[in-house]
Amino acid sequence: MTTMPTHADTWLVVPLYNEAPVIGEVIAGARGAFANIVCVDDGSSDRSAHAAEEAGAVVIRHATNLGQGAALQTGIDFVLGQTDAQYLITFDADGQHQVSDAAAMLRRAREEDLAVVFGSRFLDDRTRAGFLKRLVLKTAVWVTNQSTGLRLTDAHNGLRVIRRDAAAGVRLRQDRMAHASEIVLQLGRTRLPWAEHPVHVLYTDYSKGKGQSLWNAVNILVELMFR
Repeated sequence: MTTMPTHADTWLVVPLYNEAPVIGEVIAGARGAFANIVCVDDGSSDRSAHAAEEAGAVVIRHATNLGQGAALQTGIDFVLGQTDAQYLITFDADGQHQVSDAAAMLRRAREEDLAVVFGSRFLDDRTRAGFLKRLVLKTAVWVTNQSTGLRLTDAHNGLRVIRRDAAAGVRLRQDRMAHASEIVLQLGRTRLPWAEHPVHVLYTDYSKGKGQSLWNAVNILVELMFR
């Protein structure tokens, strides 16, 4: 039995950079629950944008690679300026996020009248992160919490549900990995209600093959230390 898309008042915002092997499958899977998806192709050199369009996403293109923070801001601006959506969900392009988690987080935002729901891979034991990645992410959480005043368990998880009024307070200027701390700071400054929700981040053979598990963790720590 085919699941029909719901959540007509919600858009997925997917920053996209050189994910042609997987993005079509990611979008197709997400569209089983979410009809509205915008991918911001951040200067990819492969067929990522074409694959995303074929799978049913709206695609906005950056002419050059500006970084994930810039791609997220472009997607947020699109949702706020071109749609009447009440929620947006930031969602990664590489297949590590689960559509079921996004739907559960959105449901919680509605039921508990939350403006922001942050995904956390550290609230249960489903995510199998390597030792180095776990160490770096825990350090990043501590640094982020010190600078934002919030008390998160996973400050650098890209899966977030953001209500329209909270999204209006986001203006990202950190283009690369440091944007993850910046968005937490800006959402915290809205003083709107928020919560964390347990999610499963799946480290696939594909993402491990690209070195994302290790290098993203190191990049996060370096940018936090030297920004």
